[in-house]
Amino acid sequence: MSFTYRDLRYLVAYTLPLTAAVGLALGGAATWLTLGYTFGLIPLIEWLRPPNRALIPAGVPAASEAKRHPFFDGLLYLNVPLQYALLAYFFYSVAHRNFSAAEIAGAVFGVGICCGALGINVAHELGHRSRSWEQRLAQALLLSSWYPHFFIEHNRGHHRHVATPHDPATARLHEGFWRFLPRAVVGELRSAWALEATRLHRVGQSSWSGHNELLQLLAAQAGLAALVLAWVGPAGLLAWLAAAAVGYVLFQLVNYVEHYGLLRRQTAPGTYERVQPHHSWNSEHALGRILLYELTRHSDHHYQAARPYHSLRHQPAAPQMPTGYPGMMLLATMPPLWFRVMNPRVAAAT
Repeated sequence: MSFTYRDLRYLVAYTLPLTAAVGLALGGAATWLTLGYTFGLIPLIEWLRPPNRALIPAGVPAASEAKRHPFFDGLLYLNVPLQYALLAYFFYSVAHRNFSAAEIAGAVFGVGICCGALGINVAHELGHRSRSWEQRLAQALLLSSWYPHFFIEHNRGHHRHVATPHDPATARLHEGFWRFLPRAVVGELRSAWALEATRLHRVGQSSWSGHNELLQLLAAQAGLAALVLAWVGPAGLLAWLAAAAVGYVLFQLVNYVEHYGLLRRQTAPGTYERVQPHHSWNSEHALGRILLYELTRHSDHHYQAARPYHSLRHQPAAPQMPTGYPGMMLLATMPPLWFRVMNPRVAAAT
């Protein structure tokens, strides 16, 4: 399990909670720091400094990218106390400091970005791990972002149905993001319920029994919400819900750009070809890769879902986006521009 100083680049991912905490501490215009950093500075840098394709190793992990490594695992685990500490500071600031409406809005966006990046994205990585306690950490992060059903739906639903009409998280060609968003949010929750109902019916149990994992997670979510309500009152709870909504939108933007317009070939009624690298959009832009723990190498993740983030490989056959995920997420919020940029690329990739 070798390690190089180059691997320290993943520490950059902590700049997201850092900017959010600094914004809360300074108040004023600084509460908007995380939003400006994530969707202003980073997209600009990635646009001005595109990756050199000739220098990207194709399909071979670096020697330091062992299957498991305490450094890379520890970076994920540390997100759990960081996320909850940030939320606690956020609740305190909203409840006990005289923030203006603009400051609260900036704080909501800053913490909401962390709900998407730390709360959901890191939970996504931990949810693929085989150790039960790592999966519990994933659930804890999802509860911090009001997204507990993702733990059920993603592994058992999305990975099975990705790039097919059965997957609520796969955006269809010519489907704008704002049409995709409600379909994906509702569809993922319905899918999680259906998956649990099917599992329980196979063993002769009711969908409404205490063995329903979705109901367990929703009960835990309600309990956590009750604690926050008792501590900081309705204003703090509403601010948390608003931040979680920002996290929802951001993660659905990620879902949208990852598979837009890409479909697997149907080999028989109800049967599709195996997921291949060309069924996901990728980006090799460095900052987006690091901030999202290599989620932008999405083709290799779907091809080998158990592969840890630090050993995900560049897949030359995967269609590449013109810039990094943060920039593409911004573009997706403007459907006419998105269609103009991406529809020709979908045609070329399919």
